[in-house]
Amino acid sequence: MIKGFKDFIMRGNVIDLAVAVVIGAAFSAVVTAIVASIITPLISLFFKADPKTGAFGIQVQGLYDVVTFPIGGLISAIISFFAVALVVYLVFVVPMNKWKERQAAKAGVVEEAAKLPTEAELLIQIRDLLEQQRGATAAPTRSTEPPSPSI
Repeated sequence: MIKGFKDFIMRGNVIDLAVAVVIGAAFSAVVTAIVASIITPLISLFFKADPKTGAFGIQVQGLYDVVTFPIGGLISAIISFFAVALVVYLVFVVPMNKWKERQAAKAGVVEEAAKLPTEAELLIQIRDLLEQQRGATAAPTRSTEPPSPSI
């Protein structure tokens, strides 16, 4: 049981995930500070703040009072999300993919995608198999080239 747990921890995925969570949490604090100190004031240049709540956004006159749709918080959250996602992608995903490609090249793994047939070749094979199943072997043979588009 302990050996299984050790293999699980040392597999790499768990360590990568733990590092990503810690770095993501630390980076989200930085992004939140940037949004609060730069983006929020920029948004407030275009939208008036609600005097009661301090939230800024689009103000609409309601039945009893002015209603503020606080889009500033929404824009801040969207910017924070994309900033964190971009950093996680650039810092973790891209280098990990490059590392995996190098490891595969060292191990001599051949790219399987290069060996796969094209759609046209697959369709020709399917057609030929269907003809064989119907007993159409006596029928005239067709070209193995895909038909040219008619104009």
